[in-house]
Amino acid sequence: MVRFGYTLMTEQSGPKELVRYAVQAEELGFDFEVSSDHYSPWLTAQGHAPYAWSVLGAVAHATSRVELATYVTCPIQRYHPAVVAQKAATLQLLSDGRFVLGLGAGENLNEHITGEGWPPVAQRQDMLEEAVQIIRALHTGDLVTWDGDYFRIDSARIWDAPEGGVPIGLAVSGEKSVERFAPLGDHLIAVEPDAELVSGWHAARQGGAPSRAIGQIPICWAPDRQQAIDLAHEQFRWFGGGWAVNADLPTPAGFAGASQFVRKDDIAESIACGPDLDELAESVKPFWEAGFTDVALVQVGDALQQRFLDEAAGPLLEKLRALADK
Repeated sequence: MVRFGYTLMTEQSGPKELVRYAVQAEELGFDFEVSSDHYSPWLTAQGHAPYAWSVLGAVAHATSRVELATYVTCPIQRYHPAVVAQKAATLQLLSDGRFVLGLGAGENLNEHITGEGWPPVAQRQDMLEEAVQIIRALHTGDLVTWDGDYFRIDSARIWDAPEGGVPIGLAVSGEKSVERFAPLGDHLIAVEPDAELVSGWHAARQGGAPSRAIGQIPICWAPDRQQAIDLAHEQFRWFGGGWAVNADLPTPAGFAGASQFVRKDDIAESIACGPDLDELAESVKPFWEAGFTDVALVQVGDALQQRFLDEAAGPLLEKLRALADK
């Protein structure tokens, strides 16, 4: 059975709105909710970037059923892994065990703000591996001292550690990262419906505990198709750059420059737009066909977010579940 989630997109909505959307998404029947963790929006037009962990704490208190997750947090620069371990443990307790810690190697957009420069991808993956090891160690509740290649910890302990720790999802994008991180993580996180990625992840776990594959896809519902395309172009044209570009650009101005020649036709081809719920549901289908167990929807833009939840989200969920069950 495929599980469908709702994305709390911190780049496009303020903190109070995100909590309100989260409560309504739970009431509508979404299975889980994921939150981005950004210091800046991708584009200035999006206009928001509240602190994801404060938002998730409020959401944990305001909801009772939906699973929560970061999608994703980078524990290698803006946050020290010891700090990530502490706040993940706290959120797991606040949510009564509903939290999955989604981790990845990050984007320059969010991490450059510390003024330490942006490491090359191979180094970022080395740092991520070490960070995961540290977080696992701290989630035991034991006293941890660590002197690694990238991080040091002096006599640290998570005093409020949830029993069994916190499940960790790891963002991967290719064969090498799958082989490296599948043994370290509990669940796969990816934004492309790649069946080889999923099968490779399960193979690399070598008979480990059952693992989920958690995907994410943008859609743009609107009462009028052209309205939806216009909104998606304004808010989400950065999406067309691909991860090789998106991980390294440092500012919203950089994304604006990189996406200046993305046409509305390009957006309409890559993101399902408009009022046709069947078309929106069909756009999600490649994920479960590729073996993903969980798919989080991103409704593009804040302008129609409330109306999407009021009018379209419930019927869309019904269509998605019916389609996935065929």
